[in-house]
Amino acid sequence: MKLRRAQGQAMTEINGKRLSYLYEAVTMGTIRAAADKLNIAPSAISRQISLLEEELASTLIERHRKGVTPTEAGAILLQFYRESLSAEEACVSKLQALVGLQRGHIKLAVGDGFIADLMLGPLSEFSRLYPELTLSISTGGSNEVIRQVEEDEAHIGLVFHSSSHPRIRSQVVSSQPMYVIVSPDHPLADRDTPMQLEELLEYPVGLAESRFGVRQLVAMAEFQQKIRFNPILTTDSFNVLKNFARSNMGFTFLPYFVVSQEVEDGHLVAIPIDNTLLASGEAHLITRLGRHLSQGSHELLQHLKLWMKEL
Repeated sequence: MKLRRAQGQAMTEINGKRLSYLYEAVTMGTIRAAADKLNIAPSAISRQISLLEEELASTLIERHRKGVTPTEAGAILLQFYRESLSAEEACVSKLQALVGLQRGHIKLAVGDGFIADLMLGPLSEFSRLYPELTLSISTGGSNEVIRQVEEDEAHIGLVFHSSSHPRIRSQVVSSQPMYVIVSPDHPLADRDTPMQLEELLEYPVGLAESRFGVRQLVAMAEFQQKIRFNPILTTDSFNVLKNFARSNMGFTFLPYFVVSQEVEDGHLVAIPIDNTLLASGEAHLITRLGRHLSQGSHELLQHLKLWMKEL
């Protein structure tokens, strides 16, 4: 790897191993955590990062009591490193495709609410079609899914209510309105007209944590109508929210696809909401803008696009 230091100066060689140590330190948040992952001494990582800073005549990280963060120069270098890894992966994939190989590993970052449909539908079918491809799946809120895709920690992301990000491309957008989810025994279960948000204020509610797209959309609707829900339960699990409603502890807000099976089985009831914002919920299949996906990742992306159009 080479980088031009300044106009008229010679090219400077970037030590790949030192750059990888910088990447791990920033990704893990601390030098000690990176050292534990790489099974080397923390002092060795610190020394290699210091040498890299000397070579490039730039400060690359800032050390804090809680860990390390990249400087502006460090962020530029890390972006260069991520793009280099992505280009290398794409090159290897093209070479494999020339000789008919289908081996490879695909990393997905997925919002918690998609897991059941994803595992029972497109992923099981994809694994049958491409048994030599392996998968890793991480789950989290919308913010975390977007971060992983943006920083090339995941090839593909699946997220609800994706806000605009300049480095993220939505490959498919599926309309997914929010519903009030209740038990069949809830006082609102027989409701045959859409709910007004103000009508819900008297009932106990359980909500997802703020890093999830469903909660962010509810917060926007609260702000718009100048009301506020005070949840008796807050969680990072959609299963917890479904069971909260099913046990008749209160109601929650979720897109229909998250509870479709429970509604069909008669365990939950989904009530439409008379609110423009909550009706505008969307599921997004995302990749990083400009990233060249490996052959296997590209095949999965096409597979998920077809599934998303039927979601």
